[in-house]
Amino acid sequence: MVSITFIDVQGTARTVEAEIGATVMETAIRNGVPGIEAECGGACACATCHVYVAEEWAEKAGGAESMEEDMLDFAFEVRPTSRLSCQIRVREDLDGLVVHTPARQG
Repeated sequence: MVSITFIDVQGTARTVEAEIGATVMETAIRNGVPGIEAECGGACACATCHVYVAEEWAEKAGGAESMEEDMLDFAFEVRPTSRLSCQIRVREDLDGLVVHTPARQG
């Protein structure tokens, strides 16, 4: 298992356990993390699982592919470390990953 910490706009941190191979979005939904709506269920067809990857994790988490970049156009307050959590696959080297949820979803 891998630990992922979700920090909301009020600064409340929630650390949850994630299964290798799951997505960050699936992990959030399974653990009732507020701020992740995931309206399309992880199909990269909306922007309601938008997160900001913490700066120190951005390189390791990787950047958005073109389809994800297109969907991020629908997200609010996109930043350089914005990702759709449905597109971040949990791997062992992401143990300790920190992501921030935005004030609102797309």
